[in-house]
Amino acid sequence: MTSFVRRLAAPPPGWTINADVIVVGSGIAGLTAALELRAKVDRVLVVTKGELSSGSTVWAQGGIAAALHPEDTPDEHLQDTLVAGAGLCSESAVRTLVTEGPDRVRELVGRGANFDTGPDGGITLTREGGHMRDRIAHAGGDATGAEISRALIAQLAAVENDPGIEVIEHAMVVDLLTAAPDGDGRPGPVCGVTLHIIGEGSRDGVGAALAKSVILATGGIGQVFRSSTNPASATGDGLAAALRAGAAIADLEFVQFHPTVLWQGSAARGQQPLISEAVRGEGAHLLNATGERFMVDRHALAELAPRDVVSKGIVAMMEDEGSENVFLDCRHLGSTFVKERFPTIWERLQERGIDMGRDLIPVAPAQHYHSGGILTDLRGRSTQAGLYAIGEAACTGVHGANRLASNSLLEGLVFASRAAADAAGAVAGGVVTQREPVERSGPPALVPATARPQIQSAAHRGAGPVRTAAGLERAIDRLATLRAKFRADALRTATPQTAEWETSNILAVASVLAAVALERDETRGGHLREDFPETDDERWRMRLAATLGPDGELSLMRAPLDLG
Repeated sequence: MTSFVRRLAAPPPGWTINADVIVVGSGIAGLTAALELRAKVDRVLVVTKGELSSGSTVWAQGGIAAALHPEDTPDEHLQDTLVAGAGLCSESAVRTLVTEGPDRVRELVGRGANFDTGPDGGITLTREGGHMRDRIAHAGGDATGAEISRALIAQLAAVENDPGIEVIEHAMVVDLLTAAPDGDGRPGPVCGVTLHIIGEGSRDGVGAALAKSVILATGGIGQVFRSSTNPASATGDGLAAALRAGAAIADLEFVQFHPTVLWQGSAARGQQPLISEAVRGEGAHLLNATGERFMVDRHALAELAPRDVVSKGIVAMMEDEGSENVFLDCRHLGSTFVKERFPTIWERLQERGIDMGRDLIPVAPAQHYHSGGILTDLRGRSTQAGLYAIGEAACTGVHGANRLASNSLLEGLVFASRAAADAAGAVAGGVVTQREPVERSGPPALVPATARPQIQSAAHRGAGPVRTAAGLERAIDRLATLRAKFRADALRTATPQTAEWETSNILAVASVLAAVALERDETRGGHLREDFPETDDERWRMRLAATLGPDGELSLMRAPLDLG
């Protein structure tokens, strides 16, 4: 396999700033970490690729899961999560999530998040696929993420004049900075980031931000695929940068394809509108071309089965029928109810000429969530000193092979608080000090943005919802050819800029994803191997982690489910 690069081609930094801790990302995880850190260290820097409100959190429709009902318990939430995770969850991570989660949600309310409430003033709880109890708190019907984002940004805005915190918007992290190696050939501790101001920021060009620790909360990898519910900014930047810096990334093969994404034709690309699982939670049915409910005979929970089960059921039905979509039927729920319960979805469908209360909604699976990421322990610490990861960019082990609905926002809350506490404690205790960055060895690379459709096509065909060895091998070969082509000589045809750096990251993530998906010759959760349809606990009840060696060679290793 063609080796990977350990740095991207970029101009040398033209300016430098300093902080105790840098937080990259402005979703629920990044904003929570920043707010927690502000009270514990002298200087926090928050960096986001767009505006503060541009993170993936704002798109979350369904809600946030927590055992808030008096009759619900953390143990029940744990069991539901373990079942959805298909035997690959870290039980210690899940137990941390479900026991600390309710308090973190209450703290979120204390920070101004307004969840929907009932006549008694208590938070209204509903149910989604894989949950055996009503435990999903939502806001604005189907605008939970937007409300949480609003509340956290308002909290941050309230302290924007605090000299101890700085926010840089419209800034992309090009690479992590690392200190001199400690003698084992691996990069040294992470000691900052290089930043490119995209065009509307407070500084120009590329600069260096130095810190004692960096927390990555950069979201998912949606744009690795042709069609995704993720925002356009979800280009796997954090994963790729962590890989280049020497950190291990794990569980990349477990990609969740949301079952019910609005089907807009085979030419549709980029971010696609999803129809929240909560719609099925309220009683909507999935129908095939002959108007029959096809999930009833496939799983005891029918349309409320875990997402991977529903996605597989839809893909199988489309193959049986030779169709490109199935249908979601809300008509029996009534126009008044669905319009009030799902105002955002209602409006988006109305814009496309679809009336939820009267029309069948064409849907098909599309990439939605990534269960893998930068391998971390229970405090958000990666395998690389000085680097933390939280939210969708992290692999905490909470989700295992398949995320349980609405656990992602909770994971962002819980592990952001833990990472912030650990990072702040390390600064206060003098455990970490500011190190000087050094240039990592090897040639840089730059992939022209024009190559993105080729990369996405290879990823979709080889590592999409249904995978085979032959398809994955073709994808690996194609992606390796592209990596070999776009090394330092690509500077002759491409200029270092945002689209090129993003495309470079997409290529790196797609390449590792295809490699680990080929290695895991079983079907489990979000990893469906048509040539290996069974789950093999004897061989594969572990996680695959990937790292880069000193020369950029990719190494796969087996890691335990619980890292502590």
